[in-house]
Amino acid sequence: MAKVAIVGCGAMGSVYAGLMAAAGHDVHAVTLWPDHAAAMAERGIRVEGASGDRTVRLRSAGTTTDAIGLCDLVIIATKAYDVEAAATAALPLLGPKTVVQTIQNGLGSPEKVAPIVGQDRLAIGVVGGFGASMRAPGHVHHNGMEVTWFGAFAGLARERLETSTQIWDSSGFKVAIYDDVKRMVWEKLIMNVALSGPACATGMTIGQVMDHPYAWDMARNCTAEAIAVSKAAGVKLKVGDPMEHIARLAGKIRNARPSMLLDAMAKIRGEVDVINGSICSLGAALGIPTPVNDTVVTIIKARETLYDN
Repeated sequence: MAKVAIVGCGAMGSVYAGLMAAAGHDVHAVTLWPDHAAAMAERGIRVEGASGDRTVRLRSAGTTTDAIGLCDLVIIATKAYDVEAAATAALPLLGPKTVVQTIQNGLGSPEKVAPIVGQDRLAIGVVGGFGASMRAPGHVHHNGMEVTWFGAFAGLARERLETSTQIWDSSGFKVAIYDDVKRMVWEKLIMNVALSGPACATGMTIGQVMDHPYAWDMARNCTAEAIAVSKAAGVKLKVGDPMEHIARLAGKIRNARPSMLLDAMAKIRGEVDVINGSICSLGAALGIPTPVNDTVVTIIKARETLYDN
């Protein structure tokens, strides 16, 4: 049994927490949503969907890292724009052998976390095909659980990386370890670029995007631009035909709404800057035109100006 803290226990983090606790690990959940923290502390966390339907007790659930103590594994599962605050909050949880896994969409998060927690303890995580959403405080649903990939950021010993991923493996996740972490991140990024931006811009589920000729054409063009940028950046993808790869994984979670769309529906800031926006900014730096991603980002950011928060 391992002692695990999940800092940023939203929809995805709650799936991790529930399945790890069900496997017998000592799980501590940290979320800034007080009602969710209170529900988990009082009744446990209910996880339903592709993994079944279970309600499990956590060791603790709260809004701070106070009183958790040193952990074997700390998972930072916040939005990309909150990783620095989460990494700082996680410092009291770190002992000499603690591994930190940072799991965010898009590009740039590990580079922000490493200076805070130390690059020699940091692993990069990539997850996909979950389609997770909160049903109520203390209750999360997920449509699948296809991808759980990890790689060392820089300096993390292979033995410690493998030990940390065994916690996931023992909890029922499909785990793979990558030596080429840039490839790992980009193989997930192209799927996010294809589906998250178009779904958010149109308000469609993943299946609706796939079925609608105009929306799917948008997804194809977003992906084509991302592939062109990845090639210019020296990234070697190994997914075969990118759209076939994306369609195969997306077809398993057709009813899901990407997190960026869920954020838009809740009228809160999303992660377009690090997903489709990362293609635009990197493309500009490399001299690669990205007009479709530029337009998707503009639409989403224009919508976000109407939000109160």
